[in-house]
Amino acid sequence: MHLLRSFSARRAPGVLAVLVLMSLALAGCSQKAAPEEPVRAVKLVTVAASTEGTGQVFAGEVRARIESQLGFRVGGKILKRQAEVGQRVQAGQLLAQLDPQDLRLAADAARAQVAAARTSYELAAADFKRYSALKEQNFISSAELERRDATLRSAKASLDQTQAQLSAQGNQAGYANLVADAPGVVTSIDAEPGQVVSAGTPVVRLAQDGLRDAVFAVPEDQVAGFAAGQPVQVRSWGASAPLAGRVREVGASADRATRTFTVKVALEGAAPPLGTTVSVMPQPAAGTASAVLKLPTSALRQEGGRTAVWVLDEQSMTVRPQPIVVGSVDGNEVVVSQGLTPGMRVVAAGVHVLAAGQKVSVYEGKYPEGKVQPGLRTSDSIAAIAPQPTVTSTPAAK
Repeated sequence: MHLLRSFSARRAPGVLAVLVLMSLALAGCSQKAAPEEPVRAVKLVTVAASTEGTGQVFAGEVRARIESQLGFRVGGKILKRQAEVGQRVQAGQLLAQLDPQDLRLAADAARAQVAAARTSYELAAADFKRYSALKEQNFISSAELERRDATLRSAKASLDQTQAQLSAQGNQAGYANLVADAPGVVTSIDAEPGQVVSAGTPVVRLAQDGLRDAVFAVPEDQVAGFAAGQPVQVRSWGASAPLAGRVREVGASADRATRTFTVKVALEGAAPPLGTTVSVMPQPAAGTASAVLKLPTSALRQEGGRTAVWVLDEQSMTVRPQPIVVGSVDGNEVVVSQGLTPGMRVVAAGVHVLAAGQKVSVYEGKYPEGKVQPGLRTSDSIAAIAPQPTVTSTPAAK
């Protein structure tokens, strides 16, 4: 018993040292605490009321003020077609020709009728002259002379009639040539050589030089907002500045297929080429423009089937979700009808990397708040271009 106590007393300091060493080793090999989530740098835009560009945008097409469908004034078989789509023509230039054979034969027949009527007239005139001399000698009665006079007048009327028919037939022979009645551009061809057409059938469509219109369609529920004389702005792709124009005509009835109304805007100044697609932006009358709240589309996100944005809480420098209602789209911006008030600061980009209550910092860079960096897509995170805090790891104890 005495020996066991002596052995325990001698071994106690060594056991204690081993236990201490094991505790230190276990503490060194334990799992590190998770690092705090980094602070994201975000771009912000301050919500403010704006009256610039608050109207809707319609897609239109540039057309000629006068666009004629040209056709032959007589029927026949098309022999030649000189016009081509896109060709610029001058007044009087030949566009197409009919086979003139039948028309020439009809003109020859009309000339023969004129010759026959002239012969009849000359014979009636000679008879009247002879009977007039006989009447002076009292060889015939007055009634006989009056019959000769009536025959002469009838022959004269027949001659006039045939001469008029010859003139009309001569005109028809000239109608075998289809010519441009004004300078312009050929926009379409509706008939080809070898085709038999009736009088008035469209053969060539000609857009006359001169004034140009921007033509676009308006839904039924918005046509009441357009009136003749209303100012509009028209912009084409790549144009440095918009064109000014005014509503010239509003359709009186809706299209049967699309149920839209056609609106024509008279363009002022040098208009884009025919057929150019343009954006038409109606301008409200002076003093009637209403202020709206607008945000870039890059600030929007979907949350539970609703549209929302991240709003900055400046006291805690955290973000919180804010549901909004989008009224309309204006290019790369949206008009917010509900959910925001002027003065709020909203995250403009990088919304997909944020979470509710996350701490953020304002990233300015060389682009001021509210401006979008050129070349930066809306799906890119601002955090990708902002400096991130460095996390230093502690080496594990061996």
